Order: sequence, then C-alpha cells, then structure tokens
Amino acid sequence: MVQDQNRPDEKGTFREWLYITVFQSSTVAGKIFDIGLSVLILSNIILLMLESVPSISAKYEPAFQKFDVFFLVIFSGEYLLRLYCVRSAKKYAASFYGVIDLMAILPSYMEFLYPQWHVFMIVRCFRLLRIFRIFRMVRFLDESRILMLALIRGFRKILVFLFFVLLLAIFLGSLMYVVEFQKNSGFNTIPQSIYWAIVTITTVGYGDVAPVTATGKVIASFIMILGYAIIAVPTGILSASVIQEEKRNQGRRCPQCQVAGHDKEAIYCKNCGSKLSEQ
Repeated sequence: MVQDQNRPDEKGTFREWLYITVFQSSTVAGKIFDIGLSVLILSNIILLMLESVPSISAKYEPAFQKFDVFFLVIFSGEYLLRLYCVRSAKKYAASFYGVIDLMAILPSYMEFLYPQWHVFMIVRCFRLLRIFRIFRMVRFLDESRILMLALIRGFRKILVFLFFVLLLAIFLGSLMYVVEFQKNSGFNTIPQSIYWAIVTITTVGYGDVAPVTATGKVIASFIMILGYAIIAVPTGILSASVIQEEKRNQGRRCPQCQVAGHDKEAIYCKNCGSKLSEQ
C-alpha cells in the first residue's frame, strides 16, 4: 500500500486515532466528523447569505455576531487539531487543503482590524471539497484526471480559437459602429460596439444596446446565427481530446480504486498499491 505521507509515525496512539478521524472517512467516527463538519460549513454559508440581506441583518444583527464567534471558535479548533495530528504541521499548512482551512478562519480574525473582510468568509464554501471523501468519490479521480489532461492537450487549439473570436468581435463591433454611429442606438464608441458584438456572439443578449437601421439589423442577424456555430467549436475540441485520453487510458483497471491504464505485466496498482486481478 502507498504510505500516507501525513499520517503520524506513532501507531496505536491518540494522535493516530485523531488523524484517522479527522482526515479519513474509513471509520464511523471519521464519517460522523466529516458529515458534522459539512453541516457546520453549510450552516455558516447560509448565515452569511442571510446576513447580506439588509432587512434580515438589521433585525438579527446580535444573533449573527454570536454565530460568527461560534463558528470562529469551532473552525479555529478544527484547524489546530489538523495541525496537531499530522506528521508535519508545516507541510500540511502549505498544502492545498491547509491553505483553504487557513483562509476559512483568517477573514474572521482580520475583521477585527478591517470590517470589510467579513465578506471573504464565503471562502469557507471551498472546504466542502472534503465531502468527496464521505461519498467515496475518489473512485472518480481517474475520470477527473482524463478530463484535466484533455483540457491541457486542447488548450492551444482553444486559445487559437478564442483569439480568432476576439478578432472577429473587434471587426464586427467596429463595423456596427460605422453603420449605427449617430443613430441614437447606443453604438457611441468603438469599445461599446465591441462589447455589443461580444454579447451577441455569445448569445447572451442583454438588450442594453440594439441596432435601429436595416443594415445594422442584417449584420446583427448574421452575428446571432454565427454565435451558435462558434459555441459548438470548443465543445468539439474538448470532446475529441477526451476521446483521445480515454483511448490512452484503456488497460487494466484496479478493482480497489478503479484507476485504469496499468501495464499488462503490472502486479500492483500504481495508485493504491492493491494487487491487480489477473486477466
């Protein structure tokens, strides 16, 4: 088995039990801890949303302040527990989840000096990424890796396509400026006209700017139809990349973690270390 780099060296100690409970969901205590933490995070996010409503905030301001202190104490204690039970607190603090955990409580302390930092407490929603362990969604990590590799391999094609769309928006926007200028239609400047072209090509259509001349409407109709064709291009690029990655990852699949792509001669899984089934 692949050794957990964060697990403490002490075996059978309270520190190891605490690590298994806090960081893993393989035990009943670990599942209860993760579910309880997720409920607290969701509750905190809902309170932050309600607090942003002026009428509710003014009426229940004392209650909101007490809840803020309560969640600050809970999340601070949880962060300290994580630092205590890992093998290297410094290494964990610099990791992805460590930074997210710190950012979840940092705005609460900064609020004492800068009250405007209160709104940044919404970053706590990112901590819900831990819910993946509860539902054992690690089985989908292989699919996530395929999608990520497909995005990376198709990035250049998508970048060239976006550059072409940008040039097209500049050209069409400038053209609409020439056609609609001084017609009281909102095309007062070239940047404003380019903004309209981008909104139209992406089929958003805010409606704040619209052509009034017959020529402008014909050009606008062409851009609208063109927008539907443009949307399909990056989808096709990404789909082709995903298919290529899936072909590359065809091979033996681990019965434990479901990671594919193992060589025919492989005996153990390269991800979890479990023994592969013979074919």
